[in-house]
Amino acid sequence: MGIHDVTEHHTPEHHASAARRARFGVLPARVRYEDMVEERPGAPRDPARDAYDPEGSWRSFACLAADLAP
Repeated sequence: MGIHDVTEHHTPEHHASAARRARFGVLPARVRYEDMVEERPGAPRDPARDAYDPEGSWRSFACLAADLAP
């Protein structure tokens, strides 16, 4: 009885592991964080969008009474 006879595994788990290894091989290489992330500057500030317009401000506010009207 040699050393290989003692260390050989003939279990179903061993055969399943060998089948997976033969089918899939090794894991793919890790993708670096720098390769997954893209940094872009945000949109420039629009002063017209941020300006207060008292005549048009009623359009941006919700009114509960108006929502409940039939």
